[in-house]
Amino acid sequence: MSDVSDWWRTSIIDMEPGRIELRGSPIQDLIGTVGFAEMIWLMVRGDRPTPDQAQLFEAALVSAVDHGPQAPSIAAARMAVTCGLPLNNAMASAVNMLGDVHGGAGQQAVELYYLVAESPADLPQSLDKWRAEHGKIIPGFGHRFHKPTDPRAPRLMELVRDAAAKGAVSGRFADIGEAIEAQITLEKGQPVPMNIDGATAVIYAELGFAPPLARGLFCLSRSVGILAHAWEQQQQGGRNKGPTPPHYRWTYDGN
Repeated sequence: MSDVSDWWRTSIIDMEPGRIELRGSPIQDLIGTVGFAEMIWLMVRGDRPTPDQAQLFEAALVSAVDHGPQAPSIAAARMAVTCGLPLNNAMASAVNMLGDVHGGAGQQAVELYYLVAESPADLPQSLDKWRAEHGKIIPGFGHRFHKPTDPRAPRLMELVRDAAAKGAVSGRFADIGEAIEAQITLEKGQPVPMNIDGATAVIYAELGFAPPLARGLFCLSRSVGILAHAWEQQQQGGRNKGPTPPHYRWTYDGN
């Protein structure tokens, strides 16, 4: 029996008929007393955030829920629905599009912040090291659509500073993020402001999340928008909608 019971090992849940405990707490004690953001924290990390930490964490989750049908993941969800897929399949199709390019910048920005934190006085050298390993793009700064400023980032940074003033976080990674912004602006000779990925990465780094969790948390956040768009498209109807209207044609490069 030990060979069977030890096939999976977990400290997340203990369960038997009539009893469910999550991270050591009976489920009935959590229902109605713990918010969803706090529950995510508890399940992933095994402890409870302070109220100020939970508020900052929730702000990061709220900020990234949606970015419109032009976002490939949202478009995929809507197209999937018009192909006859139910909501869960549409959501899965969309989340599976959140990769290194679309959906990965938050994780990459946390990795960058942790790298800079190792030698904060050597910021230019740290950025050069990042570029040498990952390419010229510095994740979390600049935005192809929101110019001059991503409206989400300043608000998130304001909340980080408020949390730091209360002692909920250190403010160290907020300093690092703003220092990177200043350095890139100096190098480019024009403003390159922090975007949503850079700002949420500041929060996740301040709260002590590992970089891969930043991507997982972004997926949870964006799933809200994905569900909303899939449901809306289901109500609107439509069949087999592709990425462009039917009268538009692609560029043919053959002979």
